[in-house]
Amino acid sequence: MDLTIEGQLYHNGAFEYGCLAVTQGKIVAIKKILKTDIHLNVGNKLILPAGVDLHVHFRDPGFTHKEDFSTGSQAAAFGGISCVFDMPNTHPQTTTIKALKEKKQIASEKSLVDFGLYAAICDENIGKIGELSAFCNGFKIFLGSTTHSLKLNNQNLRVALRETNRTKKITLIHAEDEHCLQTHKDREQTLIDHLRCRSAECEETALKNILNNADNLSSPIHICHLSSCEGFEMIRNRPHNISVGVTPHHLFFDVQSINTKQTFYKVNPPIRSSFDRDTLWYGVNNTYIDIFESDHAPHTEEEKNVDFDSAPSGLPGIETIYPLFLSAMKRGLLSLDTLLALLCERPAQLLNIPKGKIEVGRDADFIVVDLKNTRTISAETLHSKCGWTPFEGFPGIFPSMLFIRGEKVIDDHQLVVKKTFGKCVGGNL
Repeated sequence: MDLTIEGQLYHNGAFEYGCLAVTQGKIVAIKKILKTDIHLNVGNKLILPAGVDLHVHFRDPGFTHKEDFSTGSQAAAFGGISCVFDMPNTHPQTTTIKALKEKKQIASEKSLVDFGLYAAICDENIGKIGELSAFCNGFKIFLGSTTHSLKLNNQNLRVALRETNRTKKITLIHAEDEHCLQTHKDREQTLIDHLRCRSAECEETALKNILNNADNLSSPIHICHLSSCEGFEMIRNRPHNISVGVTPHHLFFDVQSINTKQTFYKVNPPIRSSFDRDTLWYGVNNTYIDIFESDHAPHTEEEKNVDFDSAPSGLPGIETIYPLFLSAMKRGLLSLDTLLALLCERPAQLLNIPKGKIEVGRDADFIVVDLKNTRTISAETLHSKCGWTPFEGFPGIFPSMLFIRGEKVIDDHQLVVKKTFGKCVGGNL
């Protein structure tokens, strides 16, 4: 054994004081008493699985003035996230084997946490999905236009899903219907305008299209960032292979409550009403929602601080997602079981990686946290290159330690490894 750590372990759905042992990056034993030459006792602090975020935009390559794999992964680590999956709308977009190989090389040289990559499916590369699958962890389809994205024509969705189904890998979908978006298109000056232009009808139409074309498929299909009560009604009785994610910004904000810096909260799909927000919380707490995802999509303050219509959509969230939900759990908004299922276990399961749970045989990815140590979230103490957060002033509970594959990455809220520690997950990618 390389390491043993002792404390309040969350194991088999409950806390028990004990030890876990790590050998070659894996959890090899969980017992009341274990000792090695390297033994760490964290007392009554909690030992929880590290988070897995299946939806980030680290902007690398092509938009590295906003973020890159170095700064984005550092933010992830400080927030207790040990593995991220990066979206394909970079420059170049990851629609080819060449682009995927280049991005993997960049991430391998920069990332502090483990990572995976998605390939974008567009009208031009549907015939090459099988070839692409050997070089990506899954696929991303944009049914509506959003920042730097490639749209897939609705009439090609059925063929695309059947091709990705052959690969047995996950397909993630941005569910806003392009025809609907174009029908509602107008000049925007406020978040209310943005909400009107990207109405719930557009999400509902896209979801209906997905459900109609996903019949008889077995591979996982993931609906990204559900945002509306209309969309929620669509997914209540979905097939077993379709999962649904929500973001912190759709759970903690509603359009009526945001009065200042409105461009900073411009995001796709839009922040909606308090009724939509409450519906999503209902879904979280009643097993209709499968995943928490940050949709970390940073832009600089200069890019956001312009007139509303010109401002790009997207906001940062990788470093705050786990701390926000730990604080919400402490306040009784959700159970710890739900939090760990949605942020750790279920994402790892969908991406088929041995993370997300404190269990023998899995990667030794875990955090140490003190629930009494709540602090106020401030951009000054965060690590994203963009330099701001929509959650300024919110309470958050940040981990004091992070281990990835048994290696201590964060200790006493300080970085203790080199920035190239992260590895690409997913077999021989």
